[in-house]
Amino acid sequence: MLAIPLSSLLAVGCVSSSDLDEIHSKLSDIQRQVLELQQQTSSKDEVAALGERISTQTESLLKSEADVQISLEELSRQIEQLQANLGDTNYRLSQLSQQITATNQELMAVRNSLGSNFGPTAASPSASLTEPPDDPQALYDTAYNDYLRGNYDLAILGFRRYSANFPDTELTDNATYWTGESYFSQAKYQQAIAQFDTILTDYPQSDKTASAILKKGYSYLELGLIEQGEVQLRNVIQQFPGSDEANLARQRLGSRGR
Repeated sequence: MLAIPLSSLLAVGCVSSSDLDEIHSKLSDIQRQVLELQQQTSSKDEVAALGERISTQTESLLKSEADVQISLEELSRQIEQLQANLGDTNYRLSQLSQQITATNQELMAVRNSLGSNFGPTAASPSASLTEPPDDPQALYDTAYNDYLRGNYDLAILGFRRYSANFPDTELTDNATYWTGESYFSQAKYQQAIAQFDTILTDYPQSDKTASAILKKGYSYLELGLIEQGEVQLRNVIQQFPGSDEANLARQRLGSRGR
């Protein structure tokens, strides 16, 4: 655009040096404006590309956050399952520990019995059944050993005899509880519930309370009384939330989809 006027001016011979300087200045200004436009266009492209990168990174971060959340939830579920399994294992270990103790006591009783048989006045079996026992611990251990061996009728007789002769000892509530367990093992669930109820009414501070509620719930479930059974399992969880019995109750409810 400037080339034509410039050539015309030169042709007519009336162009001064100031006119040339002004023309050069205008050309420089135009070139500067063109460069600025080019730079602005480049900046816009860079901004658009940067926006796309930010959008992609944001989506990636959101997806990663969602994946992490899912992983945490799965990890939490696995931890809960492990805690429940650990509770069951601890309960079984406790039961085994009791069995080991009972077995040791049985061996001591056998040794004592063998020693007394060589004495001059060994008591007859009929006398031991009719006369009140002198040693409550021996009576309890004998009944408990019968329970461990699966002699549930003998165990029930022994525990009932203990409860009748020694109603106020530290083991009376245990004898009542194991009477219920013996009935439960025989599938006599109504009788078992009656014994577990005795624990809850007569020995509310017993260390067998949680177990009694749990096995009472199991008994109801075995009888097909689902609602009553689940109520007892929830009672265990509510009253003894951190106990092994509560973990077993949660597992039983979970297996039923509750």
